[in-house]
Amino acid sequence: MTSSVSNASAPGDSETTEPVAPPHRSQRSVLLVLGVIAVLLTGFAAGLLVGKQQDSSQKPSAVDIGFSQDMSVHHLQAVEMSALAYDGSTDPAVKRLAYDILTTQENQAGRMQGWLQSWGEPQLSVGGYMGWMTDMSAHHHSGTAEHSGPVAAMPGMASTEELAALRQATGPALDIMFLQLMLRHHQGGMPMAEYAAQRADVEVVRSLADSMVKTQSSEATLMTQMLAERHADPLPFN
Repeated sequence: MTSSVSNASAPGDSETTEPVAPPHRSQRSVLLVLGVIAVLLTGFAAGLLVGKQQDSSQKPSAVDIGFSQDMSVHHLQAVEMSALAYDGSTDPAVKRLAYDILTTQENQAGRMQGWLQSWGEPQLSVGGYMGWMTDMSAHHHSGTAEHSGPVAAMPGMASTEELAALRQATGPALDIMFLQLMLRHHQGGMPMAEYAAQRADVEVVRSLADSMVKTQSSEATLMTQMLAERHADPLPFN
């Protein structure tokens, strides 16, 4: 009669248990994407609810609609860059900042898309960006270029080549590139938020735009300081 032999180690066996390996970067990336989607959907649901409960006397103007469309696009690129930095950086300060920007702007983008849905407006503008900013004399943020009519690209946006370089970067190079691109991104989006905070007709739009101005001003100051600590300069404004 042949006896069966178990492969399991008996108690007191000299063999040690192999430690559980931490999640691979690709696994972390999948979990991060799932988390980002959850934050977006939460914001969208909140925006949709607020839009439906909105006072019927507060009809969205071209500023409300255009700001919600364009700033959603602007925000989602910031979310993409922040996800890359959060997933790839080993610097606690950079990871913390990336996480804050990622979660905040993803939620805000979801809210704006929820408003657009409730208003029966398209998620994306047609014929260019920032055409709703018809009176640039209302507020002119230093460091930004004047424009007349819709533009093909919003200020501060990273190019396809810059995003590709950020995906490939590692270590301190990743940290510096993220801070440079995100600082410029904040500087580019600020005039839109300032304009909407002053000129939007819907109260929740004005309130969100005002909170963006305050938060991103603080983050821009922090990123400028972080770049100086890493002996790097901000990028020229585009």
